[in-house]
Amino acid sequence: MLPEQYRLHRRRDFSATVRGGRRCGRRDLVVHAFSGTDTETNLISTTGPRFGLVVSKAVGPAVVRHRVARRLRHVAATLLGELDSSTDVVIRALPGAAEASSQELARQLRSGLERLNLLVPKGDSR
Repeated sequence: MLPEQYRLHRRRDFSATVRGGRRCGRRDLVVHAFSGTDTETNLISTTGPRFGLVVSKAVGPAVVRHRVARRLRHVAATLLGELDSSTDVVIRALPGAAEASSQELARQLRSGLERLNLLVPKGDSR
């Protein structure tokens, strides 16, 4: 489970990450990431990386959307130690995420973050 302190909650945090950050599309996910500090609005947390999820009705009915969200939160929790503490990530699930396995979602998320050069090699502390 993803601890509360590592979650995005406010609409402005989601908007800043999606509009001001970079993105990388994968088959079942779109990864939006914003790294650094914003001195005007102080949006970026220093307690650790934060994740937000967007799982729309296009993914499926409520049961399916919640299952996808639980899987993505679990995958995000495994990546906490590999991201810089000033990084915000929004994961947007595409309709194919409903049929994807947890391992496939993990692979796609890791691939997206690697493509954006956001993963910190293990043992390297930033």
